[in-house]
Amino acid sequence: MEEFQSQSAPVQKPTGPGRSSLYRSLVDVLETLLLALILFIGINAVSARIRVDGSSMEPTLHHGEFVIVNKLAYRLGTPHLGDVIVFRFPNDPGLDYIKRVIGVPGDRVEVSQGHVFVNGKMLDESYIAAMPNYSGNWTVPVDALFVLGDNRNNSSDSRNWGPVKMEAVIGKALLIYWPPEQWGAIAYNDLSDNPK
Repeated sequence: MEEFQSQSAPVQKPTGPGRSSLYRSLVDVLETLLLALILFIGINAVSARIRVDGSSMEPTLHHGEFVIVNKLAYRLGTPHLGDVIVFRFPNDPGLDYIKRVIGVPGDRVEVSQGHVFVNGKMLDESYIAAMPNYSGNWTVPVDALFVLGDNRNNSSDSRNWGPVKMEAVIGKALLIYWPPEQWGAIAYNDLSDNPK
């Protein structure tokens, strides 16, 4: 009679689908979160999103609209007359303002008889709400910009508190992204080639 010896197979710990799929899912979630963080940091390094507060830029921008700002615009280039920019308010750097560039360093800005003149040339400003009902003249210092709101008679701007230093400029406003019915690029008039 033959004898059979039974040997038990070594006991293996279950590595079944439950344990490895949980590990894989955890890795996938961490990779997704890391990618989202990298994208968030990258997007915030080159752009900003601001909400328009008030009516000083009407009719171009309206209260409550959200705007995307290119933060690299003036690191790679220079401001032009007519650009709409976002900057830290000189009297309270915790506030962001949005206005239109009317004078660059060295320019002489004059408001007289309802018109704006830069270096003696009248600007064609079809985008303003109404002709300015004030007058004055200013010279833009080095490394600064002279800005005005498009709603000239209802705007706190460089005529009230002076020029904006370039170091306070956050960037150039590019497009309105909210509300959806207002979505689109902000229209620019390059005023440097537009004097009458």
